[in-house]
Formats: sequence, C-alpha cells, structure tokens
Amino acid sequence: MKQEKLIEKYTKQVTVYEKNRDHPTITSWRKRIIKDAYGTVLEAGVSVGANFPYYDKDKVTEITGVDFSSEMIKSAIKSAQQHHINATFITQDINSLQLAPNFYDTIVSTLTLCSYPNPIETLNQFNTWCRKDGSVLFLEHGLSTNPLLSLTQKIVDPIYKRISGCHCNRNMVKLIEESQLQIEKVERFWSGIAILIWAKPTK
Repeated sequence: MKQEKLIEKYTKQVTVYEKNRDHPTITSWRKRIIKDAYGTVLEAGVSVGANFPYYDKDKVTEITGVDFSSEMIKSAIKSAQQHHINATFITQDINSLQLAPNFYDTIVSTLTLCSYPNPIETLNQFNTWCRKDGSVLFLEHGLSTNPLLSLTQKIVDPIYKRISGCHCNRNMVKLIEESQLQIEKVERFWSGIAILIWAKPTK
C-alpha cells in the first residue's frame, strides 16, 4: 500500500480510534506498560493520544509524539491538553524522521509495529535514539502462539492489510530479536496475539 493511501486510511479512522480509546482490556495493557516510561519519552505512532492518561507525571518530564497523520495529531493534542501532559508533536513518517542519537530515556510503541514497511529498520532507529541505559516499551498485536490461529492469520493477512492498513501475521518477538534491541521481558494475552515487551538498546 502506497504511503499516501496508508495515511489517508488512518486519517479516516480517527473517530474509530477515539471511540476505542477507553477499551477496558486494551486500557489494562496500556496501564501495565506505560507506567514504566520515564524521563524524556518518544512515542512513535502517537495516534489519538490513548496512552496519555497512564503516564506517571512524577517520572515523565516530556513527551514527543510522532504520527504521519495530521488528523491523528490534532486528536492527540486535545488528549494531551485534557490530561495535562507536557508534549510536543511531529507530523511525519517515523521512518523518515531525523532525531538526535542517545536522546530519549524511553521510547514507546503501542499498536504500531504492525504497520511499518521495514520494521527492523524502525527498531534499529529506536536503538539509535534511545539512551544507553534507556527503555523501549511495546504493546503490539501479532502472530498467535496457537498454531491454528497463526495459520489463519497468515492466510487472511493480505485481506487484513488491505482493510486495516496493518499486518496481523508478524512475529513481534522475532522481529525485535533480529533488531539491535534486547528483550528483557515478554507478556502475552489473547492466545499470544496481544503482547507486551520490555526491551533496551544495545550500544
């Protein structure tokens, strides 16, 4: 899918994302992973700012939210204001972004790794931007640990991508293991489809 069409697809889904922002199950996962963010935070694929209520304001000093959809950014700005979050925003594709190396204490990626065209390259960018003693936090969806479900995901992935704009058949743990990041902890839910990953950079 061409980048312009992908941006347009996500832009049209802003209202849907806003309605799902308080989904109780996903909210519980957001709370579990986001509480570990600290210092200067880069949130890749900030979307409508669904993570903002769960940052610990005593630990997080500032957040930079990145998204390629200007309409998503507009919604995220409203969320930041509502939750009194100190945030700045960049409307740009994360893969073309030029940021200072070793700058961020925490990088957050929630439900975004499924859509990057070259996910390992993006993960290696995270490794560059994150400080040596920093943390990279993921809430993602991907390939199930259940053989039957994973087979189904592989079969339907082309249709799923055409409809949603992202992949449902990516092995998130394997992708991160193949990148320059190092996994510290993994928690799985929904037959392994939903996954929380705590990782750190290697320098």
